[in-house]
Amino acid sequence: MPLLSEIARRRKLSYFLQFVGKDDQLLEIGSGSGWVQQYLRDNGWKHYTGVDLHPPADLVGDIRDWSNLGLKPESFDRIIAFEVVEHIDCFQECFDLLRPNGLLLVTTPIPHRDWVMKLLEAVGLNQKRTSPHDNLVYLQSVPHFKMKEFKIIGGLSQWAVLEKPQTAPVTAPERAFKAAAG
Repeated sequence: MPLLSEIARRRKLSYFLQFVGKDDQLLEIGSGSGWVQQYLRDNGWKHYTGVDLHPPADLVGDIRDWSNLGLKPESFDRIIAFEVVEHIDCFQECFDLLRPNGLLLVTTPIPHRDWVMKLLEAVGLNQKRTSPHDNLVYLQSVPHFKMKEFKIIGGLSQWAVLEKPQTAPVTAPERAFKAAAG
């Protein structure tokens, strides 16, 4: 494991697990090698499900097809998405799967600094990406969620705790339907 990646893993666990109760229903999107799962299971968390496109995930498939993976809406207290949203836009799916007041724990590169991450990968200090960063996003602009915590790490990475509001915002199609219904 490259040095900076190993340091980042330890810091992510230290920071984000303060928001995760031992009895929370947890979903990890992009579970990869299973390092988060291993840590959680070794330390007393029992309600964990990992989703990834490849084994050893608990569920192998695309999170955008969550209903066909057997997942139910509003069934998770916390969703972990470390270094995944830059690869795939899955914020709506996270919103759909979280219970009201549930938290999305997310890390992703800062879009305008991603070139530095590529350099760190090239010199072996950071883990190589497994797929292109086609969905770089500024976490302050994620729709539907309320920002609970936000940090910039090393000038390169954004870490956020996003909360699903108790009541969901009404979408434009829903407003149009309600207006037409009278």
